[in-house]
Amino acid sequence: MSRKIQKRGFFMKRWPSYRDLKKWLTLAVVLLGLLYGTIFLFPVVPNQSNTVDGSSYRVKINPNSGLTSISDQLRAQGLAVNSVALHLGARSLLVASKLKPGTYLLPNGASLGKVLLQIARGDRVTESIAIIPGMTIWQLRALMDSQSAMIHRTKGMNNKELLQQLNLNYSSDEGLFLPDTYVFDPDELDLNIYRRAAQAMQKQLMQIWEQREPGLPLKTPYELLILASIIEKETGRLSDRNLVSAVFINRLNKGMPLQTDPTVIYGIGPKFDGNLKKADLRRDTPYNTYMHKGLPPTPIAMSSKESILAAAHPAKSNALFFVAKGDGSSHFSQNLKEHEAAVDRYQRKIIPKNNSN
Repeated sequence: MSRKIQKRGFFMKRWPSYRDLKKWLTLAVVLLGLLYGTIFLFPVVPNQSNTVDGSSYRVKINPNSGLTSISDQLRAQGLAVNSVALHLGARSLLVASKLKPGTYLLPNGASLGKVLLQIARGDRVTESIAIIPGMTIWQLRALMDSQSAMIHRTKGMNNKELLQQLNLNYSSDEGLFLPDTYVFDPDELDLNIYRRAAQAMQKQLMQIWEQREPGLPLKTPYELLILASIIEKETGRLSDRNLVSAVFINRLNKGMPLQTDPTVIYGIGPKFDGNLKKADLRRDTPYNTYMHKGLPPTPIAMSSKESILAAAHPAKSNALFFVAKGDGSSHFSQNLKEHEAAVDRYQRKIIPKNNSN
């Protein structure tokens, strides 16, 4: 009997009473209330905006920043935070490992909790720039230079210097950047955008090169890119690209000049006025494919993925000529006689007498 009483007394001492539990629970609630109240009630963002519109406060957090670094950066930019408070707040809200770099527009007078949750969501300011298929390098350079949200390091660089900065071993920077929309943070280096676009193009080009049709008269991925750029400039309709590719592949195989106007225009350069004259076709430049057989020395524009695929997978066709029909599509011919008739019909608007259509 005494042993039972002793055991009962032992367990009664280990378990706190209901009153003790209520006391500790109340204390915990009070402490949590104080903690979250401090995090969410007291403002750390200045009420006075530092942006033009006056509706928000702009801050920037650098990549690869830990909590202490983020605290230092925010304090240096005018927020009333310290390292202890930020550590405690971030861990209390379970976002210590989720804070993302970038530029943020914080509400004026926002609390530490609101700031931390916004940064954890990555609700930041972003900018974007679109590289359009068919754009030339001088058009891209002008577009990049005009972006006020970037930090410019390439303004004034010549093409060779830009290639060196990007560690690209090519004779020209034309055609090396994949058309796409690139999202970036404000104050990002323009070199970063060039680098991302160049790496994307190299990845895309090599993947397509590895899966190209066998027997193409192309020796390197760069030659594939050159051909793709010509296809890009010659086609107005996606469905025609593989046939346009077939025409150029057939001409290369036969040793015929490509005779494509876009290469001649590229050889004229940015001064081209939009009117291609007969004298231009007789101007001897490395890009005049009426005078020189084979591919031009470099791409003539930025090529889309679709044009690179078309260059690597030409249609099964014996066509050697094509002419624009005026609706964005082209007419393809296997011989000169048929081609001349198509030129008469679609370019010169001459309808054969025996054709009532």
